[in-house]
Amino acid sequence: MEQHPLLDSLQLTILEGRRFLECPPLKQVVSQFLQLFASGGVQGTTSNAKAGMIRDLITILEAMDCQWLFGSCHLDATPTLLRDLVVALSHYAAPPQQEPEGGGFPSDAPSYTAVASQVADVSLVFHSIVAKVELARGLERPNAAAVGSVLRQVAGPVYLFAITHVAERLWTTPRTRSMAQELLDGLLRASDCQSVPEFLRGAYEGKEGWFAAVMQCLKPGLTKETWQHNPATKHVFSWTLQQVTRPWLGHHLEKVLPPSLLLSDDYRVENKILGVQCLHHIIQNVPAADLCQFNRVQVVYHALSNHLYSKEAQLMQVVLLCLLDLLPIVEKALQRLPHDSQLAAPSTEVLRLVLTHMESEHQLSLRRVYARNLPAFVERLGIQVARHLKRLQQVIVGYLEVSDRPEEAARLATLETLKRIIQHAWPRMTCRLAVLLKALLRMMWDVATDRSSTPEPVKAELLQRATECLLLLDRSSHGQVKVLLQGVYRNCQDVNLKECLRKVQEEPVKNLISS
Repeated sequence: MEQHPLLDSLQLTILEGRRFLECPPLKQVVSQFLQLFASGGVQGTTSNAKAGMIRDLITILEAMDCQWLFGSCHLDATPTLLRDLVVALSHYAAPPQQEPEGGGFPSDAPSYTAVASQVADVSLVFHSIVAKVELARGLERPNAAAVGSVLRQVAGPVYLFAITHVAERLWTTPRTRSMAQELLDGLLRASDCQSVPEFLRGAYEGKEGWFAAVMQCLKPGLTKETWQHNPATKHVFSWTLQQVTRPWLGHHLEKVLPPSLLLSDDYRVENKILGVQCLHHIIQNVPAADLCQFNRVQVVYHALSNHLYSKEAQLMQVVLLCLLDLLPIVEKALQRLPHDSQLAAPSTEVLRLVLTHMESEHQLSLRRVYARNLPAFVERLGIQVARHLKRLQQVIVGYLEVSDRPEEAARLATLETLKRIIQHAWPRMTCRLAVLLKALLRMMWDVATDRSSTPEPVKAELLQRATECLLLLDRSSHGQVKVLLQGVYRNCQDVNLKECLRKVQEEPVKNLISS
C-alpha cells in the first residue's frame, strides 16, 4: 500500500478527483513539508519517504486553486517559504557532487537513474507553481502583489533548475530534458517574456531583468571553494552569461568577471576553455571604459597571456581569438599611463611569443591554430609588422615547406599571412624577394605534382593564393619577379603550374600602391 507521509501528517485524505474537503493554508503545508523533508520522512527509507512527500505535495498543488496559493502571500512570509521549498527541492534533484581534486564522483553518490527520477518529480512541483503564477496573471482581477511577490522569490532558483537539466549532460535523460524545457517555457510565459535573453536582461534597455537575481542564486556555488563540487554550475553560468549582451552586461561586470577568471585559471583544459570563452564574451559586450577601470583589463590580459604556453590546440584557438579583441583595449589603457619606451606594446609581445612557438612547433593541430590566427595579428599591427619581418619570413618558409594534407589549412593560412604582409610592408619586400620566391615556387611545385589524397579544390586554392602572392611581390619589386621567373616559365612542363606563372608574366607592371 502506498504511503503518504505529507498527507498523513496534515491529516488529509485523497478524495475522488484529487480534491480535498478542506486543506490547511499554504504556509502550513510548506512549513510541514520542509520540516519532514529535512528529517528524511517519518517512515520507510529516506529516499522513498522523500519521493512520497514530493508526490503528496504535487497532489495538493494540483488539487488547489490559485486563490489558495496567492490568497495571503502578500501578508506573511509565504513567498520566502516557497523560495525555501524550491531551493530544497533543487538541491535534492541536483547532479551528483564531484570531488574537487580527483574530478570524479564519490562512491556514495546517487546514480544517474535515481537523479533522473528525482528531477522528474521536482519538475512537476515547479511546473505546478509556475503554471498557477501564469494562470493568476491572466485572471481579470489577479492579486498582483501576491503574484509578483511569489515570482520574485522563485524565478531565480526555478530558472537555475531548468537550465541545469535542459541540456544534454551526463545526469540528464530525454525525459528530464523535455520536462526542464517545458518548465523553462512556462517560466518565460509567467514572466511575460518571449525568450531567455529577454527574461535575463529585460525586454528593453532600462527595464530590469532577472539576471541579477539569477547571479545572486548562483553566487554561493561560484566561489573558489565550491564551484568544482557541482558539475552543472560552470555550464549554467557560462550559458547564462552568454545570453546577456551589450549594453545590459556592463551593469553586471562585477558579478561575472571573477567567476570567469576562476574558470580560466583551473588546471583542467575544458574548464580553461569555458573560462576563456566567458572572458571573450565579456570583452565583446562590456564597454572598454568599464574594463579599464580598477586595472581589470590588465588582470584579464595576464590571465590570457599565461595560456599562450599551452600545448592544447582547442585552448590556444579560443585564447588567440580572445586576445585579438582584448589587445586594442589594453593598448588604449596603456596610452593613458606615463610613457616608457622600454616597454613593448602588448600586440608586439604576443606576436613575438606566438612566432617563437610557431618556429619550434611540430604538432599539426597547433600549427593549424597558429597559422589560422596569424593573419589577424598581422592585420592588427599594420605597417608595424615590418619590425617582425625576419621572424615572419622564417615562419612562412617553414610552414610552406610542410604539408598538412588533406585540408592544407596551415599552408592556406600561411599564404594569407604572406599576402597581408606584402600589402602592409611592401617597400621591405625587395630585399627578401629571393627567399620568398624560392619558398613559393617550391610549394607550388609540390602541390602541382602531388599525387596523394589531397582534394583537387584544395590544390587549386593553394595555387591560386600562391599566384596572388607572386603578383603582389612583382608589384612591390617593380617587375623583378617577371624577370626572375622567365627561365622557370619557359622550362615548366606542368600545365597547372605553367598557367599560374603565365598570369604573373602577363600581369602589367604597376606599383602596389596604385593597384
